[in-house]
Amino acid sequence: MSAAGSRVDAAPRLAQWRVDALPCYTYRKSDSFRVGLWNWYLSVERNNKQTCVKLFAELSNSAKNTAPAPIASFVTKLLISFPPNQKIIEHPGILDKPLKHEGFVWTVDSSFTGRFVIEIEFLDLKVADSSGGEPASIWASRQIKQSSDNTALSSLARMLHEGILTDITINADDGSIRAHRAILAARSPVFRSMFSHDLREKELSTVDISDMSLDACRGFLNYIYGDLRSEEFVAHRLALLGAADKYDIADLKEACLESLLEDIDTRNVIERLQTAHLYRLQRLKDGCLRFLVEFRKVYEVQDEFSAFLQTADRDLVAEVFQGVLAAWSGR
Repeated sequence: MSAAGSRVDAAPRLAQWRVDALPCYTYRKSDSFRVGLWNWYLSVERNNKQTCVKLFAELSNSAKNTAPAPIASFVTKLLISFPPNQKIIEHPGILDKPLKHEGFVWTVDSSFTGRFVIEIEFLDLKVADSSGGEPASIWASRQIKQSSDNTALSSLARMLHEGILTDITINADDGSIRAHRAILAARSPVFRSMFSHDLREKELSTVDISDMSLDACRGFLNYIYGDLRSEEFVAHRLALLGAADKYDIADLKEACLESLLEDIDTRNVIERLQTAHLYRLQRLKDGCLRFLVEFRKVYEVQDEFSAFLQTADRDLVAEVFQGVLAAWSGR
């Protein structure tokens, strides 16, 4: 439960924190509040001479699933007392300041007493361009980009599903699908090489993917065209992993790896272990070994594990034994 007086009232670009009378040598921190892509916090600290106000965004040391550090432009005010006798102390303003872990700090004279309000008016919030270009506003260019991306993906999906101006046939194990050379070439250097040189695929306008079922192949193309549904992805993960490896589509391979790591269990751990070895996925291999050894699940899959030891690649069997010995020697 939030402490009394720690809640911040937030609008899309405005935040206000009402602070009760603050004795000297007191520190308070607000609850988090959401503006833009970030959760924010305010804090206030007072001694007998100064009041220190701090604004900072919640940032993670991990790059995964977190927004980049904001580049902020904003106006900060202290609203002292209440209208009509309200006194306002205003900071000169901040323009395009990168707010990393240290945040923004404003120190003011502590001659005022009683309740007050800390107000932050965000004029703009930007994120850095990963390619080195100018920072982009999340409130303008981001919305335009999202709309443009959605429209482009929808159009690509229609091109595939409605067969609009297709120029290549993909032959799967049990059927065929029409597609577009240019889109395949843009997503895969292997396809680009096929269509750029005097290979059979260029002459016949066909690509044979006989190691995939039609449904799995359709899922593969749906991913390339930006229209793969989550249930379709889960159903065909192993086939998609093989296609991603064969056609050098790194983002699909990484997505399959992350998904396969999430649901290792006694029913699939031996298969996942061999898949990890086949496609050189060390993190998946480590995850399977940890599941078998550290959680002692190897005793629950003894029959499958015995068959694995007899039929699996010798290098993989040796690696498994080394992992088992290392884990058990450390106990």
